[in-house]
Amino acid sequence: MITCKENSTKIVCFFFSATPYNRYKSTFYLVFEFCEHDLAGLLSNINVKFSLGEIKKVMHQLLNGLYYIHANKILHRDMKAANILITKNGILKLADFGLARAFSQQKANQQNRYTNRVVTLWYRPPELLLGERNYGPPIDLWGAGCIMAEMWTRSPIMQGNTEQHQLTLISHLCGSITPEVWPGVESLDLYTKLELPKGQKRKVKERLKDYVRDQYALDLLDKLLTMNPKERIDSDSALNHDFFWNDPMPCDLSKMLSQHTTSMFEYLAPPRRQGARPHGAQALPKQQPVADHFADRVF
Repeated sequence: MITCKENSTKIVCFFFSATPYNRYKSTFYLVFEFCEHDLAGLLSNINVKFSLGEIKKVMHQLLNGLYYIHANKILHRDMKAANILITKNGILKLADFGLARAFSQQKANQQNRYTNRVVTLWYRPPELLLGERNYGPPIDLWGAGCIMAEMWTRSPIMQGNTEQHQLTLISHLCGSITPEVWPGVESLDLYTKLELPKGQKRKVKERLKDYVRDQYALDLLDKLLTMNPKERIDSDSALNHDFFWNDPMPCDLSKMLSQHTTSMFEYLAPPRRQGARPHGAQALPKQQPVADHFADRVF
């Protein structure tokens, strides 16, 4: 048996050598620390209320996690609220690396050819929806932006049921996808094969301002949900954004979570629908009902 600890993660490793008793097949087990909640489960419970300082703490930890994996050349490729685990002490952990992969520094005149059939549809960035295969960390930052908005709306903000529908919802919120706002987009494989709404203005701040009452939060959201991946804010710059450096400062989650003694996970919660709007709030882009939001999950 091998026991090891990595920082505060507490990973216990068990290794059983090949012997006649196990038909000469060795076995390796990893036992991880139990996390009491996932973020989707917490947001599905109306009794769980995050203050602005607590939202900042969640996002600060999430972006720190992305900064760490990206600095170590790992793409998560499935950022969504259900893959954000939180312990009862308020420690956030990125989970489900089943779609993750290592990436390398691009050489001159050489393009990566990753699959674009990754990231759960509601959190999938526009470049993947348009067929991009030469991508990097910005795809995870788009998912972080969707999750950040969800901290206020309490439900995924763009719930498409096909790639075409998802692109339409993105265009209604973030503006029309054109070479003027995204130089080079016309070269993506699906740019001319899908119907992209024309004449749409960018409305991220306008549509979300009645949910998100903090100007710095709105500005960071706007930068995370930038359609051109080359202009999308990275995790390092996001961590230095004014959102995290103005009152209220990020605060501990353990006090709020201590009020809830039952574990909350997405799979235990009722189907997630768009949350009720605050009084006077504008509707988010119209969305068709989806029978099963796991249907487009690609492994």
